[in-house]
Amino acid sequence: MSFPTTERKKGQAGMNMKPHAVVIPYPAQGHIAPVLKLAKLLHHRGFFITFVNTEFNHNRLVRARGPESVAGLEDFQFRTIPDGLPHSEKDATQDIPQLCDSLRRNGLPPFLELVKNLNDSPDCPKVSCIVSDGVTSFTLDAADQLGIPEVVFFTTSACGFMGYCYYGELVERGMFPLKDESYLSNGYLETKVDWVPGMKDIRLRDFPSFIRSTDPEEIMVHYNILQTKNASRAKAVIINTYDELEEEVLHAIRQKFDRVCTIGPLQLLERVVERPEVKSMGSSLWKVDDECIKWLDQRAPNSVLYVNFGSITVLSPAQLLEFAWGLANSNQQFLWIIRPDLVSGDKAILPEEYSEEVKDRAKMVGWCSQELVLGHPSVGGFLTHSGWNSTIECISEGVPMICWPFFAEQQTNCRYACTDWEIGLEIEGEVEREKVANLVKVLMEGEKGKEMRKKALELKDKAHLAVKPGGSSYHNLEVLINDILLLNN
Repeated sequence: MSFPTTERKKGQAGMNMKPHAVVIPYPAQGHIAPVLKLAKLLHHRGFFITFVNTEFNHNRLVRARGPESVAGLEDFQFRTIPDGLPHSEKDATQDIPQLCDSLRRNGLPPFLELVKNLNDSPDCPKVSCIVSDGVTSFTLDAADQLGIPEVVFFTTSACGFMGYCYYGELVERGMFPLKDESYLSNGYLETKVDWVPGMKDIRLRDFPSFIRSTDPEEIMVHYNILQTKNASRAKAVIINTYDELEEEVLHAIRQKFDRVCTIGPLQLLERVVERPEVKSMGSSLWKVDDECIKWLDQRAPNSVLYVNFGSITVLSPAQLLEFAWGLANSNQQFLWIIRPDLVSGDKAILPEEYSEEVKDRAKMVGWCSQELVLGHPSVGGFLTHSGWNSTIECISEGVPMICWPFFAEQQTNCRYACTDWEIGLEIEGEVEREKVANLVKVLMEGEKGKEMRKKALELKDKAHLAVKPGGSSYHNLEVLINDILLLNN
């Protein structure tokens, strides 16, 4: 697969005539990864790239991948801004509400100064566009002040994004905040919500989870109302999905926003990137253990369950044990990613007898290259927190899943995976080892699991078609580059 060469203005040759995109993700692992993929694609198409991390995450990348990981190239450089929070050396995701509130209050001045300095620098072209994470919309104020076009990239699913778009309506209808804590368990969350366009038969519990609060000032509710409202100020809204997967909800989103570019799955489009030094740029904030690939090489096709709860999910010690013994009692082979900060308030330590119980059929590591794992022929299922990166990567490889959503729009993704796409099974209610063991057996060896695998492979085929020439995502990337980002260059 290749993309046609982007035409440049004639005249002054060299770097100064390149379009220059400043690309900034929200500072969390699940956002940095897809935004970096888009930056690589733009670089492949001839853009000079300035990729902006926070100082905290820059330091984490250096610790995880070495200083060379952020050294940059002549035409792909890394820069930083502060996040406004107290300095920390901890290798763990920062408190999300605190981070959002700090960025909203403190993000604009250093970002504005950074872009001004780039424009004044003799070492790079003037900034021609800003590609910002949709939830770092303070960048739109900088774009407005400097007269630079900006597009916003929401790294959620389309269904998750639509859920956030209707947070304001939930407030207006009195469905948020919850009247008291009993509303979390008295059946209120099962209330059908039939007024969101393109999202039929959803319940209140299927909305991104921040609305499950009794606090009328809940930071994450008001933050997301602001971010989706600000999206209308951008030249385009980008979503990492493909039209054939979320057709109904995308149709409704396109009624709300003038330009919507679906350019997913990005990990499939990214394969066109040729320069090895760009291709190898990674976004992992933890050290990757590739020993697990050698372990997978020794397993039969579709025989291993991959278990990973993403970069933010936190388990209690009790939940860790329930998952552990559920996996053991399923009698299946499994690869389990146990992050250093997976368990709240403690290290993730499993009893000695557990290691002995599963030693011949389990591999546990701190972090891995998920795309390599999901694409490995021995992997037959995925126990996931239903984050969007994990979900779309899973779909791209035709792997069915067991869903245990933790927070945010993971609840929405879970609903769609299990109900609309029929490629997932949900762990409902409290985590119990019997429940876990049963669902793993169903997924890995039951008839239901076989049906789900067939559906997953059908979605995989559609995903691969979407990124080929003539496909919807391929076409939308062309529109994004030629008709929006290069329009003023």
